[in-house]
Amino acid sequence: MDIRIYYEDTDSGGVVYHANYLKYMERARTEYFRNFGFFVAELARDGFVFPVIRLEIDFKAPALHDNLLYVETSPTRVGGSSVTLCQKIIRRSDGKLLVEGLVTLACISPTLKPRRIPLDIRRMLEEKLETVV
Repeated sequence: MDIRIYYEDTDSGGVVYHANYLKYMERARTEYFRNFGFFVAELARDGFVFPVIRLEIDFKAPALHDNLLYVETSPTRVGGSSVTLCQKIIRRSDGKLLVEGLVTLACISPTLKPRRIPLDIRRMLEEKLETVV
């Protein structure tokens, strides 16, 4: 997923404010699932909610105003009621890795009880696991 950096994304030094990377990663996760036909709002209506329960992030280099970034998302682990995704934020112009993170999502009910990841989502994630290097 591509993201253009606007002035509003930056701090007083013209560098992307660190918390904004989390927003970009959230959007990319939503689009990742959408690309495979899974829509967050529909899943929630069906009783499947996927909150972030763990986040590990490394900031490697800054993004600046007007940079075009790409957010890459891929599963690294699929459990019964959780999934861990690797997300990388890369600058399009030079391919430089700016941010790398591991995000673990739990699958829960609207009443906050753990749920098994739906089988069709699990299969898709497991299939994508095989292609992660």
